[in-house]
Amino acid sequence: MEDLKSGAKWPTAPVALTDSDFETFVAKYPAVVIDCWAPWCGPCRMVAPVVEELAKEMSGTVAFGKLNTDENASIPNKYRISAIPTLLVFKQGKMVDRIVGAQPKEMLAGKIKKNL
Repeated sequence: MEDLKSGAKWPTAPVALTDSDFETFVAKYPAVVIDCWAPWCGPCRMVAPVVEELAKEMSGTVAFGKLNTDENASIPNKYRISAIPTLLVFKQGKMVDRIVGAQPKEMLAGKIKKNL
């Protein structure tokens, strides 16, 4: 696991985020993917293990976070999330892509990598 300039380590699993720490997390890493989900969402539960695998495999390149949209309304409103799961892809603190719906690991990885 490579150190960042700030001395922080890259996470190897998705980090649980809230409305209050979302912006700090996105600003901390050069590439970030946020999984916006809810516990009742079947497709979200299907994507969760894939996101966990990608977080481990892409550690050092991409930091992954998870945002429960039921418990946090501010960020989903800000980014106009109308369907879950939605993965928000950030580069240098700016949103560069969104991936909506459950997709196979290879497709998700490809869409994430094209934004790096």
